[in-house]
Amino acid sequence: MTIDIPFIWTAFKEIIKSIPITLILTLVPLAVGFLIGLAVAQVRIYKIRFLHQAANGYVSFFRGTPIIMHIMVIYYGIPLFIDQVSSKFDLNIQTNKIPIILFVLIALSLAAGAYLSEIIRSGIISVSTGQLEAAYSVGMTKFQAMFRIVLPQALAQSIPNFTNLVVGFLHTSSIAFLVSEKELTGAANIVASTNLKFLEAFIAAGIIYWGLTVMVEGISFLLEKRVTSYSRGGVS
Repeated sequence: MTIDIPFIWTAFKEIIKSIPITLILTLVPLAVGFLIGLAVAQVRIYKIRFLHQAANGYVSFFRGTPIIMHIMVIYYGIPLFIDQVSSKFDLNIQTNKIPIILFVLIALSLAAGAYLSEIIRSGIISVSTGQLEAAYSVGMTKFQAMFRIVLPQALAQSIPNFTNLVVGFLHTSSIAFLVSEKELTGAANIVASTNLKFLEAFIAAGIIYWGLTVMVEGISFLLEKRVTSYSRGGVS
């Protein structure tokens, strides 16, 4: 067997068209997950009554089970639940018209929230308690101290962890092709199936993934450099 080098370029041009859907499957869950993670982290840090145990269970479940399972359970489970509710109350909701990508985004967002809650929580814990005491001494409330003093420092210190998670979810988005969502891996599979040149197609897809990962790492490096310069009182 020989590698068809020209076909790698042909596949590359076709697969690259799926970058937008891949970025949606990566960035939207991370944005939604950040909000979930921030809320869950606060609940766990302050041990809010009743919610604390639920938050621990949520994080434990979604970090302790594969993301592919989350996608499959939500992909098959939510339509089944909606159909039963619709049938019971005569709502006439047709689940087959709900875009598949919505189920994938829900699953990925819930998983991202669990991972981000741990990143945010560890970042908050790493900030010196003395800074909180100083904030309280000048009349700040807990809310003000958290969002004006602690959280900015916690997020800055967590940039490497955020970067790892972004890269991880960029690669995890490839699971979506199992439910017929045409992201990079799905596009590579479709291109390859037309003439059985799977090696060439997945080499092209790998190059694209690598390029996107390098871009994420580059952005992370610039952010870290700017944050470090700012914390030292310099100018980036």
